[in-house]
Amino acid sequence: MSLNPPSSATESPIDAASVDTAITSRMSVRAFLPQPVPRETIEHLLQLASRAPSGTNTQPWKVYVLQGASRDTLVEKCCAAHDALRADPSLASEYREEYDYYPEKWVSPYIDRRRENGWGLYGLLGITKGDKDKMHAQHQRNFRFFDAPVGFMFTIDRVMGRGSLMDYGMFMQNLMVAARGHGLHTCPQAAWNGFAKIILPHIGAGDNEMLVCGMSLGYADPADKVNTFITPREPVESFTHWLT
Repeated sequence: MSLNPPSSATESPIDAASVDTAITSRMSVRAFLPQPVPRETIEHLLQLASRAPSGTNTQPWKVYVLQGASRDTLVEKCCAAHDALRADPSLASEYREEYDYYPEKWVSPYIDRRRENGWGLYGLLGITKGDKDKMHAQHQRNFRFFDAPVGFMFTIDRVMGRGSLMDYGMFMQNLMVAARGHGLHTCPQAAWNGFAKIILPHIGAGDNEMLVCGMSLGYADPADKVNTFITPREPVESFTHWLT
């Protein structure tokens, strides 16, 4: 299905309520149904996502779609590495992220929000502090794409600057919001980044490519209680400064 670009800057918004709903209903789903997603649908979502803005229209995104055997084999490789890392923490030096997603030093209010997120999720799942087995198993759900039938790996050319990562975020947000319009859900995942040395050769990425993150795509499992976990958002007045 082809899409027509905007005809002009004066084109009127269409069905604002549906756009609002697509944005507000987006969440990080952590349990998916095995129901397959047609290739045509995935292609359509990616074409929609490609309308994201980027500095001087550089369009720095490169997407790898994993389904079937390619998906399952990557899951096996990364789950095995995750288990090995737990058994031998000294292997951590082999599995490092290529860029810092999180800060080296956490400060308030960010550490407070992070803790609230962790306590909320693990509390819902009945995972108590110190229960390392359950924590490991839940973390490994990332490397199973939360059972989603479709996995994405996003890469970027290493020559690009920091601004291109901002462009990439807008591309991914377009993809996630577009997915909601088609009854699908997603989960963007930086958890994969530490296993780039496994992922990049698996997907056939070039030496010039850096892993940005992964993402799960599929139909949410409405029966799994993990999907009742909704993260809060700060009110507008807490992060907005009006200058007149």
